Amino acid sequence: MLGWVALLWLLEGVDFVTGGALDSFGIQPRDPDELVDVVPAAFLHFGFGHLAANTVPLLLLGFLAALRTGVRRFLAVALVIVLTSGLGVWLTAPPDSNTAGASGVVFGLFGYLLIRGFIERKLLDIGIGLTVGALYGSILWGALPTDSGISWQGHLFGLIGGVLAAFILRERPRATPAPLTHR
Repeated sequence: MLGWVALLWLLEGVDFVTGGALDSFGIQPRDPDELVDVVPAAFLHFGFGHLAANTVPLLLLGFLAALRTGVRRFLAVALVIVLTSGLGVWLTAPPDSNTAGASGVVFGLFGYLLIRGFIERKLLDIGIGLTVGALYGSILWGALPTDSGISWQGHLFGLIGGVLAAFILRERPRATPAPLTHR
């Protein structure tokens, strides 16, 4: 997670030095050419304040998710979240808007951690989910259309992506072989 966040800060530094040149990789809705920006948009921000707001929750929630699932599964979870959030923005954001930022990933990791334990029936993960819900539950207001300058679409679809990832990537119980019987 430290590497991921360092990359985000490096990219924002490059964006700052180049006068916002990377901002064009945000998602502009319903333009087929913009589908290629669905993934890069999750790594870009519109200023250091925007990035700073995402840094601590991304570190904390990402660390918890990676710790509990392992790096490979965590990366799969992150990919489901990024794609769901980005495609949701592409489909539903207002015309002539440009959306970028890791907040969709933050909302997705929140949703993933919140319900993962219940899906997999693991007591420790239920406890983590309840704790995450208590600490970060207020972010759910960000998934509602309350501020025209913030992409509630990215937040909402990120949250949906996290829940989707919890279902799609859940650990499946191993089949136990039937006992052998002798007659």
